[in-house]
This record gives sequence, structure tokens and C-alpha cells, in this order.
Amino acid sequence: MTDATSAGANSMWGGRFAGGVDAIMEAINASIGFDKRLYAQDIAGSRAHAAMLAAQGIITEADQQAIDAGLAQVKAEIEAGTFQFSTALEDIHMNVEARLKQIIGEPAGRLHTARSRNDQVAVDFRLWVRDQADAAIEGIDKLMRAFLAQAEAGADWVMPGFTHLQTAQPVTWGHHMLAYVEMLGRDKSRFQDARKRMNESPLGAAALAGTSFPIDRHATARALGFDRPTANSLDSVSDRDFALEFLGAASICAMHLSRFAEELVIWSSAQFRFVKLSDAFTTGSSIMPQKKNPDAAELIRAKLARILGATVALFTVMKGLALTYSKDMQEDKEQVFDAADNLMLGLAAMEGMVKDMTANRDSLAAAAASGFSTATDLADWLVRELNLPFRDAHHVTGSLVARAEAKGCDLPDLTLDEMQSEHPGITPAVYDVLGVDNSVRSRVSYGGTAPDNVRAQVARWKEILG
Repeated sequence: MTDATSAGANSMWGGRFAGGVDAIMEAINASIGFDKRLYAQDIAGSRAHAAMLAAQGIITEADQQAIDAGLAQVKAEIEAGTFQFSTALEDIHMNVEARLKQIIGEPAGRLHTARSRNDQVAVDFRLWVRDQADAAIEGIDKLMRAFLAQAEAGADWVMPGFTHLQTAQPVTWGHHMLAYVEMLGRDKSRFQDARKRMNESPLGAAALAGTSFPIDRHATARALGFDRPTANSLDSVSDRDFALEFLGAASICAMHLSRFAEELVIWSSAQFRFVKLSDAFTTGSSIMPQKKNPDAAELIRAKLARILGATVALFTVMKGLALTYSKDMQEDKEQVFDAADNLMLGLAAMEGMVKDMTANRDSLAAAAASGFSTATDLADWLVRELNLPFRDAHHVTGSLVARAEAKGCDLPDLTLDEMQSEHPGITPAVYDVLGVDNSVRSRVSYGGTAPDNVRAQVARWKEILG
């Protein structure tokens, strides 16, 4: 290698890697920059492991007590911000253990008996993801309650229902709000189901084959709040399904948040004026003084990209790994950490916006009555009252819509003579079904938009949520 080539290589490393290969390997191996977030779970797992070792007679009670006190001190130092993390020690596990040795000396070396960093990181990460699942469930619950409050207040407020973002049929504001309660209810159940599956402890699987020490894995599982220990040591250290399930549930939930964020962006526009958001969740323009931008909704809409990206990234990491542990799996945590942070931020921000938004009933009602939204009601009336086949009723209604469109009016504004010119059997009773309020009251089928239905569903969800 020439001097020029060598100099070029060193310039590529830059000052950060001036130490050459050793500096590069330290940087690529280290995970302490992000996995220090696992400190509480790591310490909890170590304390449970040490207690089990002592109960099984593998270490002495004196050593266990020293380890427990030392770990409590390490946790206090981390939470006080006085703990010195070292990149040279690679990860949270080695950083904690090194500090423990400084505090209590030789007994610290006995802590790692009958375990490996493989099962240690597996249990730490599982505990952390379980905590995040619990946080997501709580955040979803709060958001559901915010939507329920809106649904209850607007059980009989009429608004347009859309397909293709075109006016379709009148619905109620409460019914629309309840649609998101249903979505979030499924999100909540996904996190609950994932939590049940992840609630098995890999601690004690050791590197990959288990251990010859007489450990009690059921005891450590109980101590850490798991339902049971994992049943296969190979799977225990190589499994990241729990993280993938969390990310999958988070992606679907974020998609639901994004859909409502999109509706808020549309609804709060000058063209719609369906809702108003306060200054707390909007920003002004640097040049256009009239602007009130729904930035919070737009940012929530964009958060899905990060969460979905994390899901794809972890699937990509895991898909090519032979059993059991590979260093590739160190790349699992940053993706999940980022996704969890953004999901919780999105849930909190959306809860705030749903509580904050004020529906403009006049704009909603005016829009509900536009676009021939009661055309289906007219067709249904023709079937019900005149015994027309639905296809014939559909044709008659379409002709009446065309007539109203040409006249520049809505269906209720057509005269009876105009109605009867398309079908002589039409009677004045038809006008009873053409108003939007009459339309929504008629949708009494289970799951329909009738105000009484909405109130019943609100009551049902209140009972479910407790």
C-alpha cells in the first residue's frame, strides 16, 4: 500500500477512527449508545437471577446480598445521571457488571454464573417491549375515551359520509367518531394478544443450549412477572417475534392515527370547515397571516413512515439468520425504540387533538345535505312503498338526480309533479325520507348510523372500557 493510499484510507476513517481498525471495531460492536435504555430491565433480570442462584445453592446468600445491594446502587447512579457509560464495554450488560465489580469486588463475578449475554439481552429486551406494550395499551385506551366523548356529544349531528371522498350518504358525527373507537379497539387487542405471547422468560437458556447448573427457570420467570419460561433454549435466544409483533401492531395503530390525521387536515381546511383546532395544535405561516396550519396532524400522519420503516428493517434483519444468535440481532433495538417513541408521541398528540377539536355543526349539516346525499333513501323508498325492483328504483332515482342537477337544486327541492314525471306512483310521503335527519334516523340496522344506535354503542364501549 502506498503512503497516498494509506493516507486516503485514514482520511475516510476520519478523526473519529484515528485509532484505525481497533477504533472501527469498537464503534461497530458498541451498542451502549442506545441499549442503555434497557438498564432497568437488565438490573431487574440480574437481581432475579442472583436470587435464584442463591436459592438453588449455586452462590452464597452473602454473595447474593452483595450483588443485590450493588445493583441497587448502580440503578440509583444511572437514574441520578452520575453513571459513566463506556463504549469500550460495548453494551449495557457489561457496563453494569463492570461497575458492580468496582462496588462489591469479587462477588460480582459470580453473577454471570449459568447465563450468557444471549439470554440476558433476550430477557432485557422482552421486558422492555412488554413495558411498551403496556404503555401502548394505556395510550390507546385514553384515545378511545376521547373519541367516545366526541361520539356521545354528537350522536345526532348530521354530516356527510364519504366514499372516494365524494358525498355518499348522511351519517352522524357520533357514528364517524365511533369508527375510530372500533379501529383502536382492535389495536388494543393486538397489543394485548402480543403481550400474552411475549410473556415467557428466556432467562436461563444461556448461550443457546441451556446450562448444567441446577437453576430454577420457573422461579426467575415468576420473579420477573412472566407466565412461564420459554421451552426451547435455541428459540429462546434467537426469537425476536415479540419485537416484530409489537412493531406490526404499532404499524397498524399508526396507520389508524394517520387516517384520522388526514381527515383533520381536510376537515380543518377553509374549503371544509368541519372542525376547528386551537392554537395548541396548529401553527401560523411565516408569510401568510391568515394561515392556521394543522402541523400536529401532519406530523402524526408522517410518523407511520418511521414506524413502518422500523418494521420492515427488523424483518429484513431477521429473515436471513440461521439459529441461533448472530451479531446482526444487535440491530433490533434502535428500530423498536424509535417506533415505540413515535407511537406513544402520536397517541398522546392525537388524544390532545381529539379533545381539543370543535365540530362546526352548521358546516357539517350543510355538507350532509349537499351532493344528493339522500338519493339512496329515495331509491329505498321506491322499493319499500312502490314495490319496485331495486335496479328500477335506482334508475328512477338517477333520472331525478339528473333533473335536480340540471335545475340547480337538491332532491327535496323538486316538485311532486317533477317527481311523478319520472314515476307516477310517487306520493307526497316521499319528502319524509329526503331530509338528512330523517335519513340518519332511518339507518337502524345493527352498526348503522341512527342516533339511537350511536348512543347504544357509546354505552357499550363505556362498559367495555370501565
